[in-house]
Amino acid sequence: MVLARGYDFIIQWHLTEKCNLKCRHCYQEGKHVEEMTLPEIRRVVRDLTETIRAWQDRYQLEFSPSFNITGGEPFLREDFFEILETLAETGFDLYVLSNGTVVTGERARRLVDAGVKEVQVSLEGPEPVHELIRGRGSFAAALVGVRRLLETGMKVSLNATLSRVNAPYLPDLIKLAQSLRVQSFGFSRLVPSGRGLALLDSLLAPQEVKELYETAFSLKLAGLEISSGDPVAAQMAEAAQGDAGDIALGGCAAGVAGITILPDGTVVPCRRLPIPLGNLREDSFREIWATSPVLEALRDRSRYHGKCRACPRWAVCRGCRAMAYAFSRSQGTPDYLGEDPQCFID
Repeated sequence: MVLARGYDFIIQWHLTEKCNLKCRHCYQEGKHVEEMTLPEIRRVVRDLTETIRAWQDRYQLEFSPSFNITGGEPFLREDFFEILETLAETGFDLYVLSNGTVVTGERARRLVDAGVKEVQVSLEGPEPVHELIRGRGSFAAALVGVRRLLETGMKVSLNATLSRVNAPYLPDLIKLAQSLRVQSFGFSRLVPSGRGLALLDSLLAPQEVKELYETAFSLKLAGLEISSGDPVAAQMAEAAQGDAGDIALGGCAAGVAGITILPDGTVVPCRRLPIPLGNLREDSFREIWATSPVLEALRDRSRYHGKCRACPRWAVCRGCRAMAYAFSRSQGTPDYLGEDPQCFID
């Protein structure tokens, strides 16, 4: 078992596929699934908690586990707050990812009461751009949700999914984030899967990604943290360093420092990497994590292909596995261990 530096472990849990929006870049495919019941969720939570505590005891290491709770739109699950109460009992950090449009004042206060540390709200650009991607009326509704969250004292981050549709507006979006007085702004790349496959032609070229990231990180706005979970963003900090070795230390979390649970209990390495590893209705989390051949391959540099395998910064990046898989699949040769087509490091 190899974990990222700092021993963070992120469990991204999609409680429902239901959503009130139909975003153009969404990774969902619109399939109906049978969601886990609350008792089933509670059983899985016990399994997860016992496993991570066993890791702590066995390896004498301090982990920082967290739940990223999302959907679909998580507020559309009727027992959403009961689930949050169950998750809060673990003592793990608790985050919620939402489109923001259905956040009422009462819901915002209940998130605070549940111990949620931060809410991430998706915002894709100025109003016309955001609504081109997420639908009419979604921009104003999202801003109302953001303000309601901030009024409770909740920490709020905005997040954008970048493609050629909204990339030119990134500086404007960052300034909007500052004007709203949210605490942080993050961004990731469009992964062409689900409905997002229709935007394949809108993918940014590697040099465009590089220039866009340089622009974003160069902006220094008071009170606003700018960051990205994109593994190639780590290249900008690590590019001057030598070979980081063959043990995964950071970068792409899939199979190394995190896992994703889908509404029906299916486990995948990442929500945008739809390769089933097992199902928590039938399999234990510990067994999946320890024995999955897919996860084993994700942790093994020698199994990678192309420039990612040869890259001296493999240990701190490894490219976005979801992007590698989605792009190669669109070309008819699916390969989750292939090179990241948008990497800008020679």
